[in-house]
Amino acid sequence: MPKALFVWGGWEGHEPKQTQDIFMPLIEAEGYDITQSNTLDAYLDADEMSTYDLIVQTITMSTITGEQGKALLDTIAAGTGFGGWHGGQTDAFRNNTGYQYMVGGQFVGHPGGIIDYEVNITDHNDPITAGLDDFSMHSEQYYMHMDPSNEVLATTTCSGDHDAWIEGCVMPVVWKRKWGSGKIFHCTLGHVAGDFDVPEAREIVRRGLIWCTR
Repeated sequence: MPKALFVWGGWEGHEPKQTQDIFMPLIEAEGYDITQSNTLDAYLDADEMSTYDLIVQTITMSTITGEQGKALLDTIAAGTGFGGWHGGQTDAFRNNTGYQYMVGGQFVGHPGGIIDYEVNITDHNDPITAGLDDFSMHSEQYYMHMDPSNEVLATTTCSGDHDAWIEGCVMPVVWKRKWGSGKIFHCTLGHVAGDFDVPEAREIVRRGLIWCTR
């Protein structure tokens, strides 16, 4: 039975616990043993961390100590998967570039705030996105600074309606990557729990968490 640790906290506007509560039963239905925590000190128990096959984090902004950050990165490098969505994963710990290096991207803006936009599936063969069609979102369209080594599975195109200089810019929405022996999954969707009422968004994250599990 795979073991998963769900850690939430940080800015409450991203509904960190509410979004996790959507996915915990979906992952539990796949046979996972799940622990949920609202403290980064969970990363400091080396013996317990080594038993997890998946870590799911939703902590926007906040800070992480050097000891906590090293413990997390070392755990993932040793083979534990790390998955998440939106600012809970790629707008966490702005003070820690090592964390950003591991995740593969950093949020820098969402021009226009809550807008309508399209998500385009770019890899129809990957198990995370196979069988899914392009779909529409009414939410924040994240603008990212991203690692070029990421394997991008879905994108969105900026209209330029809000910031004219980014018109036509193709921005990653879903990617995966490696960190040592561990696998990383990220989806920029999921500003609030209601975003996952969109079936494709919910299914991509469900599959992504399963994919990155050790």
